[in-house]
Amino acid sequence: MPETEELVINTGPLLALIAGIGDLSLLELLYKRVLVPFEVCQEIEAGGSSDFGVSEFRRSNFIEKRSNPLTITPFLRNALDLGEASVIQLALDENIHTAKKDGFGFSMREAISRMQSQGIYLSQKVVDFALKQVNEM
Repeated sequence: MPETEELVINTGPLLALIAGIGDLSLLELLYKRVLVPFEVCQEIEAGGSSDFGVSEFRRSNFIEKRSNPLTITPFLRNALDLGEASVIQLALDENIHTAKKDGFGFSMREAISRMQSQGIYLSQKVVDFALKQVNEM
């Protein structure tokens, strides 16, 4: 089981679930609360050339689909695409501080360390900001 009861999710994982199992019902089984930011809803509703996933997303009534754009911090807006930035911003706004990957939580400090060991440069200011946002400072 996931270690949190709440999930804020991005477009890619939603579409991957739809492609893999045909709907989003697994999320309802795993989480008490699933949130999708307005910006991600817009990406899915745009549907691309084939409208893939749109009807499955619309049928998922258990998902909290936000209807208003978020005020996203300049740091997130400049560092990530709009969907990714909105997922992180909504998680911060809702005090959901466990980042999720494949259903498992991970430490921000450990993630930063792995990024740096792979040669990704992060200024100390960025590291401190990220750790402070998830209360790992």
